[in-house]
Amino acid sequence: MSAPPAGDDLRTRDAIARSILENGPSTAVALGERLALTPAGIRRHLDNLIADGVLQAREPHVGLSRGRGRPSKVFVMTDQGREKFEHSYDDLAVAALKFMSAQSGAHLVQAFAKTRADDIERKGLEALKSAPNKTEALATFLTEQGYAATVIERKMGEEICQHHCPIAHVAAEFPELCEAETAAFSALLGTHVQRLATIAHGDGVCTTYIPNAVIKNKEIKTNARRGN
Repeated sequence: MSAPPAGDDLRTRDAIARSILENGPSTAVALGERLALTPAGIRRHLDNLIADGVLQAREPHVGLSRGRGRPSKVFVMTDQGREKFEHSYDDLAVAALKFMSAQSGAHLVQAFAKTRADDIERKGLEALKSAPNKTEALATFLTEQGYAATVIERKMGEEICQHHCPIAHVAAEFPELCEAETAAFSALLGTHVQRLATIAHGDGVCTTYIPNAVIKNKEIKTNARRGN
């Protein structure tokens, strides 16, 4: 039986896991640079975190693969890892929604999902109303709601990446929650958006795509209001 990790090792593993939780799927190289760890050191800690069920190694998302050669694997947080970081999921909510669906029909689950999305939209409108960059403002708002969101610039648009989902277990059972949430994002940004991936469906990050044409149109309207 192996000895438990020393205090420094625990703190380092905690820092690695938190870095992935906050920044999303990451390669060993990116983690080493972010945390100033040697390649050998980061590999050792990653192997231990995988063995403990906290992390999982996966092939990178197509949008993250750049350059020639075989892309490096990325490390993502598992459900078990998320639970260890005090983001507990409400099993009672799943049971309650299943009961509602079985007894009264799926329309009640859809109504619940819309009510939750309406609440997100109501709170989000306040956060976005005076923001010069609505995409960045939405990401900041989502981070404040526990989603650890960032914005990534793409050639044909932008992506809002949510690196954590407080309701992932519930949404895995009831995708209506994700669909309603996406509709709320569309309403807040004033345009059609596309959900490319979700943690609830096994992806390492929830990704919402915003077309480039929409961003340019907003810039044109903003400049017109300013008289430019």
